[in-house]
Amino acid sequence: MDECVVTVGLCKRYGKETCVDRLSLKVPEGAVYGFLGPNGAGKTTTLKMLLGLVHPSEGSVRLMGHELTPRTRLAVLKEVGSLIESPSYYGHLTARENLEIVRRLRGLPAGEIDEALRTVRLDGQARKPVSHFSLGMKQRLGIAAALYGLLFLLAPAIGAFFAMEALAPVLRVLALILLPGALVSVQNAVIAREMAFRKLMAASLICTALSGAVGIAMAAAGAGYWALVAQQLTNQLSLALVLLWLVKWRPRALFSWARVKVLIRFGWKLLASSLLETGYNNLRTAVIGKKYAQETLGFYNRGKQFPELVMNAVNGSIQSVMLPVLADEQDDVPRMKQMMRRSVMVSSFLVLPMMAGLAAVAEPLVRLLLTDKWLPCVPFLQICCIDFAFYPIHTANLQAINAMGRSDVFLRLELIKKSYGLIILAATVFLFDSVYAIAWGAVASTLLAAVVNASPNRRLLGYGYLEQMRDVLPAMGLAAAMFAAVWALGRLPLAPFPLLVLQVLAGAAIYGGLALVLRLESMRYLMDLLRGLNARRHGEAKA
Repeated sequence: MDECVVTVGLCKRYGKETCVDRLSLKVPEGAVYGFLGPNGAGKTTTLKMLLGLVHPSEGSVRLMGHELTPRTRLAVLKEVGSLIESPSYYGHLTARENLEIVRRLRGLPAGEIDEALRTVRLDGQARKPVSHFSLGMKQRLGIAAALYGLLFLLAPAIGAFFAMEALAPVLRVLALILLPGALVSVQNAVIAREMAFRKLMAASLICTALSGAVGIAMAAAGAGYWALVAQQLTNQLSLALVLLWLVKWRPRALFSWARVKVLIRFGWKLLASSLLETGYNNLRTAVIGKKYAQETLGFYNRGKQFPELVMNAVNGSIQSVMLPVLADEQDDVPRMKQMMRRSVMVSSFLVLPMMAGLAAVAEPLVRLLLTDKWLPCVPFLQICCIDFAFYPIHTANLQAINAMGRSDVFLRLELIKKSYGLIILAATVFLFDSVYAIAWGAVASTLLAAVVNASPNRRLLGYGYLEQMRDVLPAMGLAAAMFAAVWALGRLPLAPFPLLVLQVLAGAAIYGGLALVLRLESMRYLMDLLRGLNARRHGEAKA
């Protein structure tokens, strides 16, 4: 019997790492041949070499009796059908239109499309855009409904824990946010897959303005804390509705156990990690609320709010793009390292000066926006700025691990971090008995997490903690210099508003000027990016 696939001494190396090592195999015609192995064994890399998508470091490939080379690849692959990991399609086209493209490229008869759709039981969905196909809406909505029921039942116990009976009805109403949140999570996934982040920005701006107006109006009418509840619910519900209009995806009453099993195999570890992270992040707040006065908790939360908002806006927008981009390059280790390094440097270059500047202008900012009665939140704001300044390093490392499909590593890291985080929290509560010690304990946990999160990528990508720190140090040094100058300006005897304007302008001039003079790599990259966008905008205007 003739062989349809033959490889001889097939190897693929990325730097010092060998992904496929001297693979020789023969697949006879008419056989069903499968690859079994753990993540990272080289299954996908081998398939990509068989299709000419990845060039072998050594060895040869023969398909249908023909040597696969760059010159013969197109002719050989006309006889080959392939699908690696996930299907490639045009989301805005229907299933039939996507297959029509393939039919024309291969010169097949028109009747083949109907036969193919019937085979995979999609003949009833042939006229729907592929991007509308449901993947996990029912699973997400079911989880959200279960969590809502749990919070509804636990609300009185939570209120009793904090000795606040009024908290129970607030929690029961606020927990409704989970239901539109399930819809938003799918819509965000569609946006990330299609890289349509302008839609997300537009929707966020609209909903933030709308919910803010609702919250302010209710607060002015004397609604008290219910104004905050209404603001949160309005924001999430309006975001779900606006994205439903902007994103061409609709939930449908479909369910697939096969897809559930696939999602659970990979996703349960990420879900467990996310629940650990959420619980741990709120544990510190719960401890402060239980052990100290309600006013102290209010000052802590208000101080945390400003740096968290800035960090999420800048770092979140970069990292939301990072996962799908890295996932497309998961078999090209040097390329993944290059992209991850760029993400670490650029996000740190933007976040570090914002955190340093926010810490330096904390007092006039709070005086201006919140009045003097909130001045006790200033130390918490400054401590949280240090905490959030290192988040770009965390998220870049974790996104790279996710992109490589290593949810097992992700969960292991979360367990390690939460273990020592609980020890640090307990030490700050029982040994120091100070809210400031608890806040500084969060900073210590974050600094240790930077080392822990980077440790797997030293082996997976060759990009360890020390190299990451070398990439971040230039921006860190400039941010420290800017902080010193802006903080010194804050000693001037000026009113809050002119002082704040002076500090912001001076900080931007100092940081940007030093970055230009020292020709920081991140500054050059951003300048080139802006020039490219400007040139493209002018080109589109002329067209």
